[in-house]
Amino acid sequence: MNPPTSVVAPRTSTAEVTEPELLPGRWIDNWDPENNQQWSGSGRGIARRNLTVSVFAEFLGFCVWALWSIVVPQLPAAGFALTVDQMFWLVAAPALIGATLRIPYTLAVPVFGGRNWTVVSALLLLIPIAGMYWVVQRPDTSFTTLLLIAALAGFGGGNFASSMANISFFFPAREKGWALGLNAAGGNIGTAVIQFVVPIVVITGTGLHLERAALIFLPVIVLAAAASWLFMDNLVGASNDPGRFAAAARDRHTWLISLIYIGTFGSFIGFAVAFPTLLKSQFPEVGLSIAFTGALVGSLARPLGGMLADRIGGARVTILAFAVMMIGAVAAVFALAASSFPLFIGSFLVLFCATGAGNGSVYRMIPAVFRLKSGPDGRVAADKTAAGCIGIAGAVGALGGFLVPRGFAWSTSATGGIEAALWTTTAFYALLIVVTYVAYQRGGSRFGSGQV
Repeated sequence: MNPPTSVVAPRTSTAEVTEPELLPGRWIDNWDPENNQQWSGSGRGIARRNLTVSVFAEFLGFCVWALWSIVVPQLPAAGFALTVDQMFWLVAAPALIGATLRIPYTLAVPVFGGRNWTVVSALLLLIPIAGMYWVVQRPDTSFTTLLLIAALAGFGGGNFASSMANISFFFPAREKGWALGLNAAGGNIGTAVIQFVVPIVVITGTGLHLERAALIFLPVIVLAAAASWLFMDNLVGASNDPGRFAAAARDRHTWLISLIYIGTFGSFIGFAVAFPTLLKSQFPEVGLSIAFTGALVGSLARPLGGMLADRIGGARVTILAFAVMMIGAVAAVFALAASSFPLFIGSFLVLFCATGAGNGSVYRMIPAVFRLKSGPDGRVAADKTAAGCIGIAGAVGALGGFLVPRGFAWSTSATGGIEAALWTTTAFYALLIVVTYVAYQRGGSRFGSGQV
């Protein structure tokens, strides 16, 4: 899977090369998207072809990552005897594994090649799918075995990191934001699609057939792997310097931004995987047919948050997002007290919308923070550190997919309801407003005046 040995020879300067060089194994040498002549020639077409397949493969990764979120609420009807705490463990485990895999998946791209790793990461999705197909038909399976198989869905969470890293190499700086935003949105919406499709598929015909939730993915995963093999490319010059992670890890802003990203993306993925179980436990008469709406709203709001951040600044949009999230969380508490389903679903849709917008605004903040911090003379180092920060923040933020469901489980076990978790979440958002304002928006500070 490594680049052909012939490509280690010195390159011709980019001033002399206007077209990329195609090598065996779909490796491309002399790739330079910043070269306008190359980009306007074959470059743009190559980049967009790779982006198209990447979005499809990442979309499937998110589908698999979120698959247990919509299967778990239906396990009791299939004969599984589970407590509420165990059900929240099953929806939280894939997020924990997915967060853990994000940095190694990012580093895999330059080692194996973007096209090669996309094929491998797509085929790895067959493992959690096969495990689910086997276990959901066996209600006597131990909870430990069930949890281990659910955790395997974390492979899908790692796909996001490698896909984003790979696509970033294909596009020039002026189009990188658009390409990465499209790639991310395509992945996020997979959560909504799977929560819409599975309830329809598993009840087709007589009885409940949860194994169909896994079966529908087998041919699509094989198709994604084949499309990646046939239509994607590896870039010889792609380099994910591990030093950028070290540089980012030493910078306090990486950890401040990671904390903020737990509040935005962590809330999005956490609420997304927990929402079907919440609906089933709080309003069992409603069913799961509308469980997908939250993830859909959050996915669509992400690019809008990024666009708004470009206009008025990422820190301002992030603060506004947290304020709206506080309102949504408090409204959900009152909805539960009044046993009002319309208010409950409305409050969570507000939460999802704000988390999605906050995802986009935080990604806009990251390069701005490090460029302002380093000044015009340190732009190269700043971009390197920002890239490492994106990788670390993405991994840390994904932990919210584990923390939110476990928070609901703790609240239910300790108090008999989820209200305590919602109040805790509200307090966390208030803290993040203070952190974001003091660090990046306070008047008179370097970042506040620079419209981070």
